[in-house]
Amino acid sequence: MRMPLSAVLSVALYLIAMPGLASAEDVPAPNPAPQAETVVAKDPVFTEEQLDQMLAPIALYPDALLAQVLMASTYPGQVSEAVTWSKANPKASGDDAVKKVANQPWDPSVQALVAFPQVLATLGQDPVWVQRLGDAFLAQPDDVMGGVQRLRHQAQAAGNLQSNQYQNVTVQAAPAPAPTASGGTTQVVAASSPPTTIVIEPADPQVVYVPSYNPTTTYGTWAYPASPPPYYPPPPMYYPGSALVAGLAFGTGVAIVASLWGDCDWDNNDIDIDVNRYNNINANNRIGNNQNKWQHNAANRDGVPYRDARSRQQYGRQLDGASQRTAFRGDDAQRAQARDKARASMDRAGIERPATSNRQARQQMREAQAGNTVGNRMQPRDDNSRVAERRQEARSTQARQQNNQVTPRRQGEGQARQLAQSRPGSSAGRARNNAFDGVRAPSRTSMQASRGRTSQSFAQRPSASRAAGHTISRPSAPVRRSGGGRR
Repeated sequence: MRMPLSAVLSVALYLIAMPGLASAEDVPAPNPAPQAETVVAKDPVFTEEQLDQMLAPIALYPDALLAQVLMASTYPGQVSEAVTWSKANPKASGDDAVKKVANQPWDPSVQALVAFPQVLATLGQDPVWVQRLGDAFLAQPDDVMGGVQRLRHQAQAAGNLQSNQYQNVTVQAAPAPAPTASGGTTQVVAASSPPTTIVIEPADPQVVYVPSYNPTTTYGTWAYPASPPPYYPPPPMYYPGSALVAGLAFGTGVAIVASLWGDCDWDNNDIDIDVNRYNNINANNRIGNNQNKWQHNAANRDGVPYRDARSRQQYGRQLDGASQRTAFRGDDAQRAQARDKARASMDRAGIERPATSNRQARQQMREAQAGNTVGNRMQPRDDNSRVAERRQEARSTQARQQNNQVTPRRQGEGQARQLAQSRPGSSAGRARNNAFDGVRAPSRTSMQASRGRTSQSFAQRPSASRAAGHTISRPSAPVRRSGGGRR
């Protein structure tokens, strides 16, 4: 097949021009791959609708109090214990209450909440909500902080969030984007975040008024009618004759000096720590000046599982000394070898091994129950199941042998008892045949009466009277008559 002349000319021209095109001096080197940090994509645990729903009851709290609630909610089990303590001590509040729980094994953020019994009364109404709130803050801190700002703007637009004698409400510009190494700008902004930031602070830095409000009306028209926000009525004892200001009710103020040591950092969507305040109230658990950013402490989680895989991976394996836990418990190679020998000895003796976990215990129980049926006996079982069956069969055999030994003995005892009862002179017969025996046998009663008269006459015989020196009196012989004359 011959190529067209035009195609041949085109190839020739390309080959002539190719050395110039392929020159290393003319062709620019490709840009190296940017050495940016690998960002792991993560699916949101909660949607924007769910976040707004759970944040609505606390989004209008002062920033410092909101920070304490968010930190403490990551320890839902300890929050429940603090709620119980606050109910038992309803008059304890402020810094004095925090000092009273200094010896409690709670996270400092949870201890700080006892200064506000009205807040714990609200959190105690729905423990599930508290756990979801903490899970959201651990998994999506940017979205949580953005959701708070979104709700605050809605309340402000509805005319229900403004400054008064209880709080100061200020609007700040959004933080400027941070410059990057390449000269550009980057910023982590939550979805649907407002362009400005609303900050809520107490009017008096040493007195905090906790607002109470109905989220269904305070934020204006709710954006998600199918998922209205929950409303937790305020405890009356903490809001007696409370003043209603722009949809918010303010009860008795709480005097604090060091209880609130956290604050919202809206620029970085995390929580700052006032180290001086923290150390003043937490004398037994001081921190350094460089520990001014809050970090979740997995040791205070008290076994509550984390909701998402990322949090489980991040916090579930960060307990102090987790890698050395077995050594701390005194577990070593020698003890492991001794355990193996003991287990082998138990297997040789036919003794069932103890379960090493709850799952194995449940499995052994199910297998033992299944082994009692004929159908399951035909199925293959492991060594533990066979050992369990042998032990059960041995118990059944021993019980039958004992029963066989006891039954003849009991039968013999019963026959001997019946024979003794049938004899009139036996002790058993006398016990059985008592005063009621004559009722059933009148002739026997008559015989016993005759025997008694004979014994009495024998006691009055002459030999006995003569020996005693008494006069002998003989009874006259009875006169026997026959046919009307004497013989």
